[in-house]
Amino acid sequence: MSTSTALPTGDTVVQNLPWRWGVQGKIFLIGGLGFMFDAWDVTLNGVLIPLLSAHWSLEPAQAAWIGTANLIGMAVGAFAWGTIADTVGRKVAFTATLLIFSVFTVAGALSPDIVWFCVFRFLAGFGLGGCVPVDYALVGEFTPRRQRGRVLTAMDGWWPVGAALCGFVSAWLVGAFADWRLPLLVMVLPALLVFWIRRGVPESPLFLIRKGRGAEARAVIDGLVERTGAEATEYRLPEPHDVPKLAPGSWAEQLGRVWRFNWRVTGVAWALFFSILLVYYLALTWMPRILIGAGFAEYRAFLTTAGMAAVGLLGVVVAALIVERVGRKWILAVTGPLSALTLIVVAWVIDVPAAAIGWLLAFGFVVQVAIPVLYAYVSELYPTELRGSGFGWASTFSRIGAGIGPLVFAAWFWPTLGLAASFALTGGLVVLAVVWMAVSAPETRQRSLS
Repeated sequence: MSTSTALPTGDTVVQNLPWRWGVQGKIFLIGGLGFMFDAWDVTLNGVLIPLLSAHWSLEPAQAAWIGTANLIGMAVGAFAWGTIADTVGRKVAFTATLLIFSVFTVAGALSPDIVWFCVFRFLAGFGLGGCVPVDYALVGEFTPRRQRGRVLTAMDGWWPVGAALCGFVSAWLVGAFADWRLPLLVMVLPALLVFWIRRGVPESPLFLIRKGRGAEARAVIDGLVERTGAEATEYRLPEPHDVPKLAPGSWAEQLGRVWRFNWRVTGVAWALFFSILLVYYLALTWMPRILIGAGFAEYRAFLTTAGMAAVGLLGVVVAALIVERVGRKWILAVTGPLSALTLIVVAWVIDVPAAAIGWLLAFGFVVQVAIPVLYAYVSELYPTELRGSGFGWASTFSRIGAGIGPLVFAAWFWPTLGLAASFALTGGLVVLAVVWMAVSAPETRQRSLS
């Protein structure tokens, strides 16, 4: 073996650096803010539905397109941006997703009618749909191996922060100024984050190597070593053809490999993502409208939804504390159906404000115990070479379901079956998914990921 091939590769050096808040921590904060704005935008759909229903005199089935257009755009963006990131790089792709999201969200405030508004929401969703997979990859590639699990788990904590901020800020703006455009105009803030990205985030060395830009890759790696105070060591850069792609290149080939690996495992992953996240997105999308219909003032409905999201931060903490002790399957088997059950109870007590608020807070807590565990479990079901694509396709499927589900809920189920029965129907899907999980997918606690 030659001396050069015995040297560690540059990406190995990066993964073994010490953690520094001024270096990798800055990338975590930037990536976390991107994830926070994703949550903010999804929650914004629930704020906009009652406001625009009144402004344009929309029926529930028409208003449902506000959320559906946005979430379908996210589904398209979720896999489209993977290929784009492989072409232009992580840093450029992350910057572009935020700019597209920000520009078209603000453009929505200028919409003359619901059709143009939904077009702009779709385009904003397309930009934001690529933010999360690129975001996680960006943070993961620069986080030291020893801290990666904790850091990527901590990324989930940004979601309830963003969802809660959306509710609180929107309640203040609508209560103070009574203008539906202002919550949209706030989304100029992600565009300002771009300037911090340009200064605080280096390009991925693996991307630079694949593009034959070895000198730039070395400059990034050497800069990270120097800024973290690590001891400088010799390393080698692999040949460009030896470096794996950073993102999916062929979605059809990728999808086929995920299903050929184990159709039962993939079916379980898709069913869990679809059903549990459908319950969550139904609550985010329609709860403000439901509460207003029950007699809540607009600002109070938005504050209640914000509280539901905020208490989810406690759920994320509890999930992190118990996931290695209890196991993924048991937590999902309990919290998935329980989250749906709490929504059914909300429908039963909706005319009793104190009870409705209490059960909504319970829902926000329980569902945010389930979701981080769901993310961890599905990613662990696949081997290393399929982990990103397996998780990505399950996420994309859930976005499609989350887009179509609220539309079907508002147009048919809610008017025909009533609120409690409609929530019970979605809860039945969760029960079916966890039963399928129990018989068809393994427990991954303490299991090797190789």
